[in-house]
Amino acid sequence: MPRRSQLDRSRSTKADLVATGRRLFAERGYAGAAAEDIVAAAGVTRGALYHHFGDKRGLFVAVLEELESEITAELTTSVGAVMAELGDDAEARTATMRAGIIRSLDRYLEICVRPEILRIALIDAPTVLGWQSWRELEARHGLGLVIGIVALAAESGSVAGEDVSLIAQLLFSSIIEAGLFVAHAEDHVAARAEAMRALLVLLSSILPG
Repeated sequence: MPRRSQLDRSRSTKADLVATGRRLFAERGYAGAAAEDIVAAAGVTRGALYHHFGDKRGLFVAVLEELESEITAELTTSVGAVMAELGDDAEARTATMRAGIIRSLDRYLEICVRPEILRIALIDAPTVLGWQSWRELEARHGLGLVIGIVALAAESGSVAGEDVSLIAQLLFSSIIEAGLFVAHAEDHVAARAEAMRALLVLLSSILPG
């Protein structure tokens, strides 16, 4: 029992640090959220931060992983809803597929303007992690969804099966750039509409219908 109690306390401390770090990183940005402020707000020692995450950067990565997992889960739910609607009628299937893909992309661009996503995942993450590490993390969470979209297009014959992986990677990069464009724009609504139009131009050759 004592060991179980210690494990519970350790998990609680780790969760408190992630929750507090997430809030302060969103409010102040990575540079403005000092490690001492995070541990004080979480009610833990600085040693706890070092024990669980190594340093402030390690905590930031944990917060980012949590955010990216939530984004992926939200988009997966959206894509899953579309897949559930696909019937046997070819024409209706094509129309549903196209509408669902567009809806999922629009949802992603909407997510990008949420304050904590904007601050943590799109503004600070590339700088804190470095461009290559950030893109690898993004790919780990979101690339599978894009591969699913391109695979749906391959089912309709608009994409060759052997090209699915490469096209998905190129499309994924374009979607991230669109998200960054929206995130850094002064007028998020206008930028989101503009980015969506641009993505649809890129997708026109693979979207059925």
